[in-house]
Amino acid sequence: MISGAHVMIFTKDEEADRAFLRDVLEIPCIDGGGGWLIFKLPPTEMGVHGGESNDVHHLYFMTDGLDTTIAKLAEKGVECSEPFTASWGRATSVPLPGGGKVGLYEPRHARP
Repeated sequence: MISGAHVMIFTKDEEADRAFLRDVLEIPCIDGGGGWLIFKLPPTEMGVHGGESNDVHHLYFMTDGLDTTIAKLAEKGVECSEPFTASWGRATSVPLPGGGKVGLYEPRHARP
């Protein structure tokens, strides 16, 4: 029934964030027309968590080696937040040029 998912990042500077995703995070993309980049995401999973409000969603990219990925991003001038450990893995935040941020984590849970 479901054939895929489309993730959207809302930003105050879409050109800068698109360039960051393409050039710094090196996520493959195509130009959907007029510079509207559509990014190919790696295999994805989704969890549903309890919260205090609805319509709050978070995007986390996954990595097999958090420390290595943080070091590679630092070489490109990206300063991630201090990593933290939770029962599900180790994580950090990656700032986007448009003012937002995305999560980055190394999972320590079973994966589908």
